[in-house]
Amino acid sequence: MELRTLRYFVTVAEELHFGRAASRLHMSQPPLSRAIQRLEGEVGAPLFDRSPAGVALTSVGTVLLDEARALLDQADRVRVRVAAAAGTAGITVGILGDATDTGATRLAAAYRREHPDADIRIRDTDLTDPTCGLRAGSVDVALTRAPFDGTALAVRELRADPVGVVLRADDPLARRDHLRLADLADRRWFQFPPGSDPAWQAYWNGGKPREGPVVRVVQECLQAVLWNGTIGIAPLGHDLPEHLAVVPLVDMAPSRVVLAWNEGDTNPLIRSFVRIATAVYRSTAS
Repeated sequence: MELRTLRYFVTVAEELHFGRAASRLHMSQPPLSRAIQRLEGEVGAPLFDRSPAGVALTSVGTVLLDEARALLDQADRVRVRVAAAAGTAGITVGILGDATDTGATRLAAAYRREHPDADIRIRDTDLTDPTCGLRAGSVDVALTRAPFDGTALAVRELRADPVGVVLRADDPLARRDHLRLADLADRRWFQFPPGSDPAWQAYWNGGKPREGPVVRVVQECLQAVLWNGTIGIAPLGHDLPEHLAVVPLVDMAPSRVVLAWNEGDTNPLIRSFVRIATAVYRSTAS
């Protein structure tokens, strides 16, 4: 069995959908289906039950999934250890500053446990570039938030957070149980510097052009609300400074925590980072 084919199988098993799996693998569906059929021929038994209702693992597929993950993990560890011995095992992780994200904290611990010899560099970035320097080559993988231009990037969603409106605590709207975008039509919203990703700016402005002060980091956003009565959007569940409040916004899409990396990058530390992050955030959600 080829490792590449096992990776195909694991991806289909995780998605339980050939179309989504093909999208994750950046390939079309027919060659993926053929690869799985060849693997089933090698195994001598079906790995998936296919029906109009969807795809499900067979008992044989369940066994192979555990074994395939173990083999792929071992293959990645071999590559990383060899690279470490050669002095080339390193990864730079870009993080869009969020010190309250427990998922990121657990990810750091889990990744260090698995790769104690790897040179892990962290680049904490501001709000002007949601890819954290990925396109500029400053980082290998970004732990960030979508949406942004994903051209030539691979993107994996880890979690979706509902959002709310950040207001001064003495703002009349702060007493509401929830708000809608229409309630904020006449307010000033913070802006990112010129040249920021348009999809990124549009999301944090509720999908419409707005006016307001330019900010670069989270603290500037909060201070703009505190000092100028500007409003902003923030994921719910985060601690806020005194005199600020957040009210759930019910008609806006959640903020998606994602991983992003350059398509075709073969650094095994990136693949391992994606695998570990997916598992950590899945367990954090449950």
